[in-house]
Amino acid sequence: MSDATEREAPEVDADAWEKACAEDLEAEKARRRAQYGPPPGSAAEELRKLVDAVSDKLSGLQAPLLGAVAQGAVEQTLKQVVREAKAVVEPVIERNPDVFDHLAAAGSELLAAYRSAVEGQESRWTRGERTGGDAPGKDRPDEGPSAGEHIDLD
Repeated sequence: MSDATEREAPEVDADAWEKACAEDLEAEKARRRAQYGPPPGSAAEELRKLVDAVSDKLSGLQAPLLGAVAQGAVEQTLKQVVREAKAVVEPVIERNPDVFDHLAAAGSELLAAYRSAVEGQESRWTRGERTGGDAPGKDRPDEGPSAGEHIDLD
């Protein structure tokens, strides 16, 4: 063989594909952060933020109708209630952060199931289907349920 055909194979980086994918993923995350802001944290972090926001709001409330002495007593009571609530919530969040993620996911699933059931019932009403039966409102195809009518979510 000649020298022209006996070239050495170029050195191949075995992790090149993985590195390229990681770079693309980071670039996409940065683009989304720039467009939509930071992503929400875990459910536990969001609960902690909610508790902090509520406590800040409660501590800033002013009751203009109360006198100065009553106002001071109300503020002290609110601050004490907020401190106690935080003292109760914080350890629960610290010990069980995954529980809040699971509860949030379960709530989302329940909401999706309810939404699906309601949309199905609404589409039957708008299509004018008669569902039959002797319950009130069942013979009115497009008026929706009456005030006391049961909506079947099955």
